[in-house]
Amino acid sequence: MIKVTDIAGGVALDPKNLSNLRRDAKANSPEAVKTVAKQMEGLFVDMMLKSMRQATPQDGPLDNDQTRLFGSMLDSQLSQHVQVGLADMMIKQLSRPAIKPPSSTETPPPEPMAEVAATTAPQSKTERIQAFMSRFAPHAEQASQATGIPAQFMLSQAALESGWGRREIRTVDGTVSRNLFGIKATKNWHGRTVDCVTTEYINGVAHKQVEKFRAYDSYAETFEDYANLLRNNPRYRKVLDNARDPEDFAYGLQRAGYATDPRYGSKLVRIIQQMDRVQASVGT
Repeated sequence: MIKVTDIAGGVALDPKNLSNLRRDAKANSPEAVKTVAKQMEGLFVDMMLKSMRQATPQDGPLDNDQTRLFGSMLDSQLSQHVQVGLADMMIKQLSRPAIKPPSSTETPPPEPMAEVAATTAPQSKTERIQAFMSRFAPHAEQASQATGIPAQFMLSQAALESGWGRREIRTVDGTVSRNLFGIKATKNWHGRTVDCVTTEYINGVAHKQVEKFRAYDSYAETFEDYANLLRNNPRYRKVLDNARDPEDFAYGLQRAGYATDPRYGSKLVRIIQQMDRVQASVGT
């Protein structure tokens, strides 16, 4: 008996095709990526057409086993030609080149090099904290001069919001937003934005929701914008007035509504203390 998948050009599970795909995939063939993506799209469309056909009454006077067979064959054939954009999305994702440090003969631009360095996590927790502090300390010092908030406090908050730089908010194509402080894009923001799933606490209960966040062209810009936010928003006035004490700063931010996490203050205090211990261990 002829199988429907044979009529459809060997879409589903032709062993020969699968063997060829495995061979091409091992050779990192771009054609293999395109083929797999198109087959996945075809299978998706085929399933969609079958679901639609099953939802349609098939007990008319002209309906029988033969018409249902040929209807299924037609669905499989159509699935090879109907495009819904899924294959293009998969090809784009699977073909994205891996980020790697440039060779010694290359002269990379400063900002991409910083991003590459951030993806290489130090082996120990102390090294990770030191690397984070060293990387962003100059920007924090400038923001400290504008706000009076100790640079270490701001570095700690950036570490809390970004997971020590490892959970930065990213665009759909993977580009970092450089938004280390999780600042949302309110109606008065006219720059670039990024949509991201975040956790908000409503009456103490965590909820996942999509929010719009600000995106920056440099890390210096994110620290500058953070400083402006605290200086220009009246609700953070008490935070600035009591910014010399870690607990006053951390819990002041929580009371002012910087974050909805009920444990935000205690988390921030703990990170400030971690940075204190690291600084003490290296004698700075």
